[in-house]
Amino acid sequence: MGQDVINRKNIKEIQDRQPQAAPLSAGDAKALEAELRASVRGEVRFDDGSRALYATDASNYRQAPIGVVIPRDIDDVIATIAAARRYAAPVLPRGGGTSLAGQCCNTAVVIDFTKYLNTILSIDPDNRRARVQPGVILDSLRDAAERYHLTFAPDPSTHNRCSIGGMIGNNSCGVHSVMAGKTDDNVEELEILTYDGLRLRVGATGEEELQRIIAEGGRRAEIYRRLRDLRDRYADLIRQRFPDIPRCVSGYNLIHLLPEKGFNIARALVGSEGTCVTVLEATLRLVPSPPARALLVLGYPDVYTAGDHVMDVVEHGPIGLEGMDEFLVRAMRKKGLHEAYLAVLPQGEGWLLAEFGGTKRSRRRNSAPVRRWRR
Repeated sequence: MGQDVINRKNIKEIQDRQPQAAPLSAGDAKALEAELRASVRGEVRFDDGSRALYATDASNYRQAPIGVVIPRDIDDVIATIAAARRYAAPVLPRGGGTSLAGQCCNTAVVIDFTKYLNTILSIDPDNRRARVQPGVILDSLRDAAERYHLTFAPDPSTHNRCSIGGMIGNNSCGVHSVMAGKTDDNVEELEILTYDGLRLRVGATGEEELQRIIAEGGRRAEIYRRLRDLRDRYADLIRQRFPDIPRCVSGYNLIHLLPEKGFNIARALVGSEGTCVTVLEATLRLVPSPPARALLVLGYPDVYTAGDHVMDVVEHGPIGLEGMDEFLVRAMRKKGLHEAYLAVLPQGEGWLLAEFGGTKRSRRRNSAPVRRWRR
């Protein structure tokens, strides 16, 4: 209890030191809405119904936005942020609204990219790259890439409705991230827009290029210089204490600012939840998609024993790995869901589902349970 009180006191002191934006008055909100309607070709929604629709995501949080803008093009995004800046209104870039911790909720001008800014700009199969707008739905990109036997590896369970912009916002993982890493590992470049209106493309930056950019002067140089200074000040601490785990997705990706990581501002921005910049376009890494796949389901006495054997399975190079416990199975049985599939689960109360891939299937056929559990 004592430690809890201390932590709360420290948090309150930190909050008190932060500059707090004054809530937008009703008059300013009306004026902002009028300016947006005059400058944006897309949809401007400040009505109560639209604000209620965008007040939540997939979490239990609720926060009514100031208003919603659904831009038709990049010029609309630029105009929206310019207008918001004149009224000191926060902005919240939003994807599919599938966040589980309230990341898509805020008293802000919500910018929804998914309706219009959802184009796959190009796929380069030779270099295994894709250029996309932030509103592209993940499965749309994966389907397009599969024509070249490529895929974008991170794939959360919301893959048929989450957007690339949202995945960049929260550094999404998913079952196949064991194959090629999480979102930050697969972002090569970002075109971004800052709150003060600077539009630039960022990615890996060598030391010589970094010095050249800083020497040019201007707002871009100031951003690069301050990021370099931040890196130099804390580099040793970042190397010593930044969590070295495969799914480090919380907080800011400061590790990508280190020289040995290429001073990659694009990857440093992944996971920042729109708090630093608005993403206008992303260049992504694609990886080979194994055409032949098989699923191995392993049963254990409990989920804890299953967890103990994860690294044993990883040694064999699965392209996907998930765990499941009896609680989920019991709930499905209670609801009468997927009964035919539950019947073929191996005995146990904890399971690992390991997917393996290759160029072709072995001549030896799998047993019926494995075939039934294939994706």
